[in-house]
Amino acid sequence: MTVLTEGRHPGGFLVWEAFRDYCHEVVTVASGTLEPGTVLGKITASGKYAAHDPDASDGTETAVAVLWGHADASGGDTIAVAVVRGPALVNQHDLVFAGTPSAGEITAAHTALAAAGIIVR
Repeated sequence: MTVLTEGRHPGGFLVWEAFRDYCHEVVTVASGTLEPGTVLGKITASGKYAAHDPDASDGTETAVAVLWGHADASGGDTIAVAVVRGPALVNQHDLVFAGTPSAGEITAAHTALAAAGIIVR
């Protein structure tokens, strides 16, 4: 029997948002193959986005957005949509973090997202 596995859906992490056209923005993703719900940081030098990395020192150490859909930037920059500001509520269980961040790093990312109006529940 064939086993089917359902992946993450675009926007599946979103619980509520006030104004879709206000909360979402088209962004440039600089690297990686990312799933919907990936927490993003913004690279200071270029203004492009990449997976949040608490150990980085290029701007991505601060969580600033959540990726709406899939983004494949493995071959170079790609355009994607992200939730970059609130008011919005997102499900903590549907957020994707690169690597294996500690509980403290995840809490810090949630706090940083809250500063942008993206509340993690």
